[in-house]
Amino acid sequence: MAYSSSMPSPQLLEEYCQFFRLLSEPARLQLLCQLRAGPMDVAALIEATGFSQSHISRQLGQLQRAGLVRCERDGVRTIWSAEGALVDELCSLVQTRLKRRLENQLAQLQSA
Repeated sequence: MAYSSSMPSPQLLEEYCQFFRLLSEPARLQLLCQLRAGPMDVAALIEATGFSQSHISRQLGQLQRAGLVRCERDGVRTIWSAEGALVDELCSLVQTRLKRRLENQLAQLQSA
């Protein structure tokens, strides 16, 4: 995606805000991290997170509408998985940024 120096429209800014609000919920981030490791059904997500079935279903629905997770039927089970590339790119971007910030803080402390 090419960088544009022009300001995004108010509608686009609202879309950005909604996307970042979606990612600001710890439960949704935890579910994304679980699914990033591999596909899981709701029972496995309950066991891994301790969240209730209704809470998980609600959060997965929001993540699915945003295109961050998808589901497939396997008999009576629904298997959820992270939408690979986008979730990996987001996580990698954030991890790289946090690592750089912590390295800078450590360098400042060591030089003090």
